Amino acid sequence: MNKIIIGNWKMNPASQKEALELFDAIKAGVKDAKAEVVICPPFIYVSSLKFPAPRGARLAQFHGRQYSRLKLGAQNVFWENKGAFTGEISPAMLKSSNVKYVIVGHSERRKYFGETNEDVAKKLQAVLEVGMTPILCVGENEGENREEVLREQLAGVSGFRLQASGLIVAYEPVWAIGTGKNCRPEDVKKAMETIKNLVGDVRVLYGGSVKADNAQEYLEVVDGLLVGGASLNAEEFIKIVEKGS
Repeated sequence: MNKIIIGNWKMNPASQKEALELFDAIKAGVKDAKAEVVICPPFIYVSSLKFPAPRGARLAQFHGRQYSRLKLGAQNVFWENKGAFTGEISPAMLKSSNVKYVIVGHSERRKYFGETNEDVAKKLQAVLEVGMTPILCVGENEGENREEVLREQLAGVSGFRLQASGLIVAYEPVWAIGTGKNCRPEDVKKAMETIKNLVGDVRVLYGGSVKADNAQEYLEVVDGLLVGGASLNAEEFIKIVEKGS
């Protein structure tokens, strides 16, 4: 199976003009990539970067050129499809905007917005029900026991075992996100083994201070990468994609 490289732009860039320039640069740079590439922009840019509906079996067309592996993702979702939930975005809205992947349970959502494992499980269920692919983020804080945390965070996923054949789990040790500290590849491999033992044969990604100069060592042990800060630099992100191709 081909590697998957996901760019999580978080709350960046500051303007639509910058977002379009970044997207266009990435789009041009990954046109021949063998890896599947997913861009997760802020909600406000989803429509601007909206990919046309697939033409044919797996192809999406951009200005007369065809890209089979560049997909649109979202950074978050709510668990209801409609209703009086001010400020939230529903799974149905995302799907209608041609979003294919949705990040669920990112550590920043847990830390700053108080998302619980129960909240994450409801979002996961909602994403699966409308036919999108969830990217479930898990990982321990510094000083916590990795295996215990993974077991706790994945406990609510066991019920989705048969339904979630397309589930992606991103292992992101919280202490490595945006800090420049890197998790050793051998520890990432152990985390992947724990995850697969708990939820079955899912694709497992690594995220946490991923850059072009360390991407290859992680890609040798996992199925892909969830890239944060480096995805805001088109040249750097393209180099990471090339490592996965």
